[in-house]
Amino acid sequence: MSKLIIEPSPHIRSAVTTQKIMLTVIIALLPALVASVVIFGLRALIMTVVCCACCVLFEWLTRKIMKRENTVGDLSAIVTGMLLSFNLPVTLPLYMAVIGCFVAIVIVKQFFGGLGKNFANPAITARIVLMLSFTSYMTSWAEPFYYNKGAEALTSSTPLAGGEAGLLDMFLGNTGGCLGETCALALIIGGIFLVITKVISPATPLCFIGTVFLLSLVSTGDITQATAAILSGGLMLGAIFMATDYATTPLTLPGKLIFGIGCGLITMLIRSFGTMPEGVSYSILLMNILTPIIDRFTVPKAFGAADKKRRVQDDK
Repeated sequence: MSKLIIEPSPHIRSAVTTQKIMLTVIIALLPALVASVVIFGLRALIMTVVCCACCVLFEWLTRKIMKRENTVGDLSAIVTGMLLSFNLPVTLPLYMAVIGCFVAIVIVKQFFGGLGKNFANPAITARIVLMLSFTSYMTSWAEPFYYNKGAEALTSSTPLAGGEAGLLDMFLGNTGGCLGETCALALIIGGIFLVITKVISPATPLCFIGTVFLLSLVSTGDITQATAAILSGGLMLGAIFMATDYATTPLTLPGKLIFGIGCGLITMLIRSFGTMPEGVSYSILLMNILTPIIDRFTVPKAFGAADKKRRVQDDK
């Protein structure tokens, strides 16, 4: 006689784990890392290693002090470290990068309960804190391949800050900028890999990038300038790798569409009317804050759930 086993949900379990997802993201980031080392030299690799190591260390220490289960094995701290380093100029002093790691892991992530409970993307928030705290350092970019030109650090403007660069240069990363945001080709390769492996949905990145492209096309009437708008700054990096963060973005497809369009709108508003040329980081942070509201209106109600207003009326 067979027994009927009854247990609480979930009844369907997946072999996909947080560690596997984070490992996939790390693999997807490798093309951009290789490109950054080629473009900005060995210091790009040093910056990335330092950020990853510090993020892992801060997470281990924080969990130890809080007497919570250690979570460094899920690899999320390494992903945060890589993303943070990709948002930094290669010439930034390393101690400032360490401060950014502390903000990302301890304040933004662990103080709110750890992975899945943080309300904002840790790497994005840390970049904004560093931008506000060390503006001159965060807006000084090395010229591509400066290490071959006999100078310790030659500075150049990004395309958004008035620098001149052709579309091919912007696509291949031959421009000034943060170490992981310049090479659009490497970021797109990583994004396609994440979509193929079903780690992310293409909805948010396409809506984010598409909104910026369409608004740029409408405002300038020039398809070349509109294309340059999506290849410049941290748009590709933010849209593909940070606007798709599981913990801080909407759950449903309609929510992801709204999130992506909202990020694009805010980015264009900041680029067009703000004092800073780049608005990707701020747009993602603002939409992170709005995510619970978006989920409230887009997540379908459970089957059989009664409408709250109707239930109150019935009670009366």
